[in-house]
Amino acid sequence: MKRRDFLAGIAGSATLLAMPALAQGPYPNRPIRMIVPYTPGAATDAMARLAAQKIGEKLGVSVVVENRAGGNGAVGSQAVLQAPADGYTIMGSASIHPMARHVMKAAPYDPVADFVPLARTARGPLVLVMDPRRPERTIAEVVASAKREPARWSFATSSLGAAGHLGSIEFNRLTGANIEIVGYRGSAPALSDVAAGNAQLMFDPVLATLPMVRGGQLRGLGIATAQRTQLAPELPTLIEAGLPGFEFYSWYGVWGSRALPAEIVARLNAAVVEGMREPEVVQRLASLGFEPVVETQPELEAFIREDVARNAELLRIANFQPE
Repeated sequence: MKRRDFLAGIAGSATLLAMPALAQGPYPNRPIRMIVPYTPGAATDAMARLAAQKIGEKLGVSVVVENRAGGNGAVGSQAVLQAPADGYTIMGSASIHPMARHVMKAAPYDPVADFVPLARTARGPLVLVMDPRRPERTIAEVVASAKREPARWSFATSSLGAAGHLGSIEFNRLTGANIEIVGYRGSAPALSDVAAGNAQLMFDPVLATLPMVRGGQLRGLGIATAQRTQLAPELPTLIEAGLPGFEFYSWYGVWGSRALPAEIVARLNAAVVEGMREPEVVQRLASLGFEPVVETQPELEAFIREDVARNAELLRIANFQPE
């Protein structure tokens, strides 16, 4: 199966029909709605649809995916909280979700206290890309130019609080550059602006960036992993480029209302974890630069606490003011 076929299989249908049930019980006995608080087509949407497919297969029901974008994810997130806490309305989102109170001036909910994380699906490293018309070829050259003429440089980011936003902050901190960070409504318009030269730099997950690098629309400068990846061995790590400890991943998961019964939380976690272990899923995710995440729900809660603390500290160091 080719890469485009795999993505089409995930994102091509809003309603994913389930396989026969593996277990019988009172839940679920009707279709589940998965809300994605962002537009279709990007990595968050694709990973949510993969989770929906696996939940449907393991629990034996249809899972209907509904994109409800707006308000930096707030519109779709609120819809989940407003629905009954019965496991029939859940959310597929990304690492930006737990950061809502740190990047929104008046977030209408607490993303940690009001939502229960059910499972993570996968994570993918960030790639630093640049306007291909720029003469610079290395990160050192970019930093030198940005320090000389900061007004000629800007970072695009898919949304405030996203992994790419945090990576941009850390880049400025470690290099001493003061490159402006401009928020967009999603990866697609941000990457398009970098490709058009309206912004010069962007950190974004490998799924969206590598095809554009290979197609010549963007220039790849580096990847935010500990070691080079076989998917793009020509890209140096940011650590190689002199940014110690620079590792940033965008990760994806499934959430529900914190009021969900514990047995439903456990069933949904088990369904996603079992799906992520399937050899075909592992292989196809790897071909896209992602790795599946398999963890218990308590392990996920602990991970999110640590992740939010790290990211909140980055925002504090940058003197970031919520909008």
